[in-house]
Amino acid sequence: MVTTIPTMVLAEGGWPSVGLMVATLVGGTLAAGGANAINMYIDRDIDRLMERTKHRPLVTGVVGPTEALVFALVLEIAAFVVLWAFANLLAALLALSATAFYVFVYSLWLKRTSRQNIVIGGAAGAVPVLVGWAAVRGSLDWAPVVLFVFIFLWTPPHFWALAIKYTADYRNAGVPMLPVVASMEHTIRQMMLYAVLVLASSLAVIPLSELDWIYGITALVLGVAFVIMTARLRSDPSEARAMRVFTFSITYVSVLFLSIIVDVVVG
Repeated sequence: MVTTIPTMVLAEGGWPSVGLMVATLVGGTLAAGGANAINMYIDRDIDRLMERTKHRPLVTGVVGPTEALVFALVLEIAAFVVLWAFANLLAALLALSATAFYVFVYSLWLKRTSRQNIVIGGAAGAVPVLVGWAAVRGSLDWAPVVLFVFIFLWTPPHFWALAIKYTADYRNAGVPMLPVVASMEHTIRQMMLYAVLVLASSLAVIPLSELDWIYGITALVLGVAFVIMTARLRSDPSEARAMRVFTFSITYVSVLFLSIIVDVVVG
């Protein structure tokens, strides 16, 4: 949701109507919640094998599988209706496509079969920028596409940092996250490569939009910091440092997208 409102502000060239922002956030939240519920329904067998997921309601029995699936589908229907009614059909279809991609491509296909699971599957998490832009403009442009690419490229190093801490969990569950099936050296090299691409993509949006120096300086400073923090994992590939990378990656996205609002509204 942190990526949606700033993209709407960028698309509008100022603040969109409060009603449109609320409707887009509500629709997006419902869609994301439904996707996560479906994921828990699919993964209830392996969630019980991992420490960080063994207390989820489908594992503990607080919620039954059928109840969870019905709940998830109701959320998705509600998301589509809200976005179509209060934004537009393109925004609703984009949100639905993110759920479909997350469920069928990531959860059902790649997650348990490929080391590229989070690389390809992470595209679902990048769709909210497209939804936000479409909600305002009713169409897409190159600026939101590059922001989509930014989130797409940011997802692997962000998630692999978390996977370093929970490598044993994923190994026990038979999920081939990169730290499970590759050496730590290879994993960190891949994280560094993606961090550099993330920096480049964050700067690439500038000539395709009306963003100026506030966003540009923020993107450069945060992007370089992300590359350096990821590179430092090579000398200290500990769980603690990996989690610092993970935490910073969240701050990175939050502050970067906040700078979009500041740049548009103040700049």
